Amino acid sequence: MNKKILYCVLLLVCGTGLISSCTDDYLDSSQYFKDRLTEEKTFQGKVYSEKWLAHVFEELKGINVDVASKGITPHNFADDMYYGDRDSDYDPSKNELSYNNFKMGEYTENAKQGTWTQCYRGIRNASTFIHNIYMNTEMSDEEIEDYRGQARFARAYLYWLLLRKYGPIPLLPDEGLNYEDSYDDLAIPRSTYENCAEFISSEMLLAAQEMEARGMMRGQDGSARPTVGAALATRAKVLIYAASPLANGNSSDFASRLTDDKGNRLLSSDYQEEKWAKAAAAARDVMELGLYELYTVPVQETGENATIIPPDDHNFSEKSWPEGWANIDPAKSYAQVFDGTLSASGNPELIFTRGNNQGGEDIRAMVAHQLPRSATGWNTHGLTQKMVDAYYMNDGTDVPGKDKEIGRGDGSERVSGYVTEEDYEAGRYKPLRPGVSLQYANRSPRFYASVAYNGSFWSLLNESQERNRNQQVFYYHNNPEGNGFNSSNAYWLRTGFGVKKYVHPSDTYEGGDNSNIEFKAEPAIRYADILLMYAEALNELDGSHNIPAWNGGTYDISRNITEMQRGIHPVRIRGGVSDYPASVYNDKDDLRKRLKRERFIELLAEGQRYYDLRRWMDAPEEESLPIYGCNVLMNEDDRDLFHQPVAVWALETTFADKMWFWPISFTELKRNKRLTQNPGWNYND
Repeated sequence: MNKKILYCVLLLVCGTGLISSCTDDYLDSSQYFKDRLTEEKTFQGKVYSEKWLAHVFEELKGINVDVASKGITPHNFADDMYYGDRDSDYDPSKNELSYNNFKMGEYTENAKQGTWTQCYRGIRNASTFIHNIYMNTEMSDEEIEDYRGQARFARAYLYWLLLRKYGPIPLLPDEGLNYEDSYDDLAIPRSTYENCAEFISSEMLLAAQEMEARGMMRGQDGSARPTVGAALATRAKVLIYAASPLANGNSSDFASRLTDDKGNRLLSSDYQEEKWAKAAAAARDVMELGLYELYTVPVQETGENATIIPPDDHNFSEKSWPEGWANIDPAKSYAQVFDGTLSASGNPELIFTRGNNQGGEDIRAMVAHQLPRSATGWNTHGLTQKMVDAYYMNDGTDVPGKDKEIGRGDGSERVSGYVTEEDYEAGRYKPLRPGVSLQYANRSPRFYASVAYNGSFWSLLNESQERNRNQQVFYYHNNPEGNGFNSSNAYWLRTGFGVKKYVHPSDTYEGGDNSNIEFKAEPAIRYADILLMYAEALNELDGSHNIPAWNGGTYDISRNITEMQRGIHPVRIRGGVSDYPASVYNDKDDLRKRLKRERFIELLAEGQRYYDLRRWMDAPEEESLPIYGCNVLMNEDDRDLFHQPVAVWALETTFADKMWFWPISFTELKRNKRLTQNPGWNYND
């Protein structure tokens, strides 16, 4: 090897067309060697090689976690959730965003920029590993190939995180850089979205092939490590983003202004249907592995926790899983995927997760903000009325009054009345308890697994005081338990709806200690997502396409209703919701709307909605709508007024063109003269 050629990291660290100092050696692989001899020693041994690879995967932590609390990234929330405990203005020194700063685009080019730094550092170090692991004398050829595949997955995944957040980004040359070149010669422009997606896709395919012998065997036991399934699933996500309107046939003014330094467009205005076919085939690759399935809990027929059985639909209700829900508990099946009941290795639908390596602002921190104040939780993470309305009734129909306030109603009115003691004793409206609004009665199972409506029940089994366990929590103003509106502190729900998803029956934040909250495996990529992507991609097709499978052979990909149901049925059956009518399957536009709603419900608080709204180009409408919720200024004596939705004055919304992608920091723009800023953001400070 010519000493002038760097495999991304040697004595100098090169990235995104810039040369940065090695004094910042946090996870910098160059610290492991100073010359060619020690480089060889590093990769000849198994221990040091594994340490090197572990450092690469460290870059997937922190701000790069897919699902986390807002202290890392606010992208876990869109028009579905909000957080209300950071109402102050943006403080650059703390790098924290209030809800309104985030939703109004009132953040700077320096906000939440750790993604760029960590990703490119990990990319450089992964490249070094890929090009040098062949030297190892303590591993078998099969192990070397597997480890190379893991590093390739990590490198491609880091590129994916950059593409998703910033849009088209520079792709570093795999052959290395000449460190004797000038800074100007090392500058690298942004590649097109199409080229970025194709590169990540091809790298994930190669990673899957390299890991095939050993990575396939890891199966669910390796869910926190790269696997064939993880590589193929990420490939499917990348390809469906590339097929979506933002990157496929985008003729908007924003797209025309997003260019490289030579004025070349970075988002394609040329619509290609085949991109949807490729995305469908990639999702099918994951399905055909036969490694993943949706998790289910057996039906419980008696006792306090007996299954609440959805109404008879003369279809799914009469069949056993996986053709129906007759022998499963839909609410518990969905809830336990997220609440910590399952370990990462015991979750059959978890394709990729960071496992125990999420960092300080992990999902447990998010749960601490969801728990009621009477359980010493922060009581500040909640849901919007639009999200609450999205959940179906238990017979698959829309809730009466759905979206009335935002001008999308069907003319129906919201239900009035409340659960009485007599209703409760007679077992009506389960799982509602006395005093709960009938607006929340007879809803579909995922509603009860996810929504903490006014008067919902919290187990809180780890509370030390018996009086604090098994609480019915109300959010009325002046509520004696302190869960309602309080102008003197931040610990109240701005919309009157809390979040139950991720909360285990034993979780509590007593003493301000996260250790009293069950560990939750991060659902970075989940099988339900793949199934819904498969149906979504097929629905967009008019023609038929022959697309190669990842390991040989071809798929005939077309808009086939039976194939779309392969993706739709498992998700709706496990959710205890009836099938779509035949008329919906026969109407591409109607089914598209239904699938978007299905993702809205199924993937709540999994970091998907923010990016879905952008790839669909729905964000300008959906994120600009006013946020509605309960009238939290009302006390229990005015409970009818409490449950009458009002626009929440404390939560502002808008969408500007600059919010399609995150801004690139001034530091990176200064270092790389060929790097262009995303439209709407500033170039320098």
